This record gives sequence, C-alpha cells and structure tokens, in this order.
Amino acid sequence: MTAININAKAPVTCNKSIAIKASSERVWSVLTTINEWSRWQSDIKEAVIADPLNPGSAFDWVSGGARIHSTLHTVKPLRAIGWTGKGMGISATHNWTMDAHDGVVTVHVNESMDGFLSKLLKGYLNRSLDQSLSRWLMLLKQECER
Repeated sequence: MTAININAKAPVTCNKSIAIKASSERVWSVLTTINEWSRWQSDIKEAVIADPLNPGSAFDWVSGGARIHSTLHTVKPLRAIGWTGKGMGISATHNWTMDAHDGVVTVHVNESMDGFLSKLLKGYLNRSLDQSLSRWLMLLKQECER
C-alpha cells in the first residue's frame, strides 16, 4: 500500500497543524502507539492494533462513540502515518505528517469523509471534525511536552 491523499472534494474535510516542543522520536512514539491512544486522547475509548505498524495493518477503535475499523496505508517513521477507515456509513482518509526543525516538530493532520451520511450531515460533521482534530492535536502536544 502507498500513501493515499485525502479527497479534497469530499463533503467533509479538515486540515490542521500544531507546533510541539519535543523530539521527532517522542512525537512519533506517542502518535503511533495506537494501543495507548485512549490513555492520553480522552475522545478515544479504545484502540487496538495486533499487528506491527506497517502499511496494510488493521486496527479497531472507538472515538466519539463511533466504532471504526481502519487500515494503515502509510508508515514512514518520524515523517508520516495515515489510514483509511469505515464506520457508521462513512469512509474516511486520515493522514499525519511531521516536520522537525530546531527542537520543534510541526504536526500536520488532514482528513476527508465520504459517503451518504457525510453528505447528509455535511455541516455538522465539518464542525465536529474541526473540533475533534483541534482537540487531538492539543492533547498530542500536551502528552509529548510533559
């Protein structure tokens, strides 16, 4: 599997970034230790990956009450991780990238959602995704900088 870009024409899209004062190794470890997400990301109730972190590996998680099955499409250590996922009639593409410079890692996240439900609830889901990704970045920053 290779990197998959989000669908910029999807009814629901969001792009965010944050600067984190931590090493790339620290940020990568926190972001990619999927089984620990629920410890520091309070919106996630459960996240389980049984296989090593490789493209094609699948994981299941519960976020905001939605049960999601995702498959990694990109794993580039210290640089990028991304996955596709399905849940509640929505197909999503979710990507994280990292750029390090002078002890600061800038983390970028972008996501798109397609499907009938995303068209029907476009306004609500765009607002919800914006809030969710902002919160995820803030919590990631807190965890990495502590």
